[in-house]
Amino acid sequence: MNARTRTLLAAALVLGVSAGPAAPNALAHVTAATAQGHTHAVPEADAAALEAAIAGLPAADDATAALVRVGGTDGGWHGSSGVHDLVSNRPADPAGRFRAGSVTKVFTAATALQLAGERKLDLDRTARHYLPDLIPAAYGTVTVRQLLDHTSGIPAARLPGDTLEERYARRFDLHSPRAMAATALAMDPEFTPGHSQHYLNINYTLLGLLIEKVTGDSYAGQVSERILRPLGLRSTSFPGTDPGIRGPHNHGYQLFDTPGGGVELRDVTVWGVTDSWAAGDIVSTTDDLERFTRALFAGKIVRGPLLEEMFTLPDASVRTYPTGEPAQYSAGLSVLTLGGREVWGKTGGRWGYNTAVAATRDLSRTLVYSVNSTDAKGEDMNATAMDIVVAAFGAPSAG
Repeated sequence: MNARTRTLLAAALVLGVSAGPAAPNALAHVTAATAQGHTHAVPEADAAALEAAIAGLPAADDATAALVRVGGTDGGWHGSSGVHDLVSNRPADPAGRFRAGSVTKVFTAATALQLAGERKLDLDRTARHYLPDLIPAAYGTVTVRQLLDHTSGIPAARLPGDTLEERYARRFDLHSPRAMAATALAMDPEFTPGHSQHYLNINYTLLGLLIEKVTGDSYAGQVSERILRPLGLRSTSFPGTDPGIRGPHNHGYQLFDTPGGGVELRDVTVWGVTDSWAAGDIVSTTDDLERFTRALFAGKIVRGPLLEEMFTLPDASVRTYPTGEPAQYSAGLSVLTLGGREVWGKTGGRWGYNTAVAATRDLSRTLVYSVNSTDAKGEDMNATAMDIVVAAFGAPSAG
């Protein structure tokens, strides 16, 4: 991929990239299959590009494994690369579970929109109407819709640990959604609600609390009842307070600086996710997320006009805070033009894992990947993840 293409895509998607020496004596492994569960395979050139995108793993300056599933009416392909872990060097498990990070927000948005369809939530009603004991008057005009599309103006929750080392040391800390929300709501608004967009987990933490308030059930229970069980997503789960990943999974690694000025890889597979909750705690597989994406885009989860909330950006006057760039996020999704096609989807990053779901509206092509990035929460996008996106959809448009 040329530098201009990489810059364009990295500006639009926030995933992880890293720098450091290649892992010594690591065994590269690539497997690929076509047309699994589809009527035909992707074109030969696409299959070659996808296989090339995930070749060469593990590499400490990029990723240790990658799992990819492409589907849709244009054909199917799936492949895996890299290793299960850097001790055994066994090939990566193509059916392995992984932390889906902010892809969780798509499940949260879909659940909230289902509740809106049942008139248990009103998108135009204030969030304070449902949570008067938590949301203060300073945020009294923030609506449910503004939580969904990140235009609430509520700042990020305050969490302990500013550096990677501090966060690593506190990786088993437990965080209460209400306590996290309280720290954010105690601060002044970043902007007038509805006037700007700032993508922050706090919006979906509050949506999780709204879901619990109007249903009398847990957030995880509602998503399971409404989405996981009906779609048969048996490998998708909520870790809760368990910092591990239940079931088969490939290990995640993170690059850390060492006192001598070098870097080292640490296994960060076991890391608590209570700090992200309804904004980013789901564990899943590429097969489950592909099934979820197909059902969502086909209108089988959210129906009718409410589905359009997921494919509608805020008014053009709403700009990203604080950069002034055009707003990019709808209710749970974001949009890019790739290879001349409009592609909707969501990325996610947890330590050791980057994930994405994406598709065209007509489901001619879908993409799900999990990349075990060695800087999964970095400012730039992981190189392997970028190559996968371009191989699946084509290069991004400049405009």
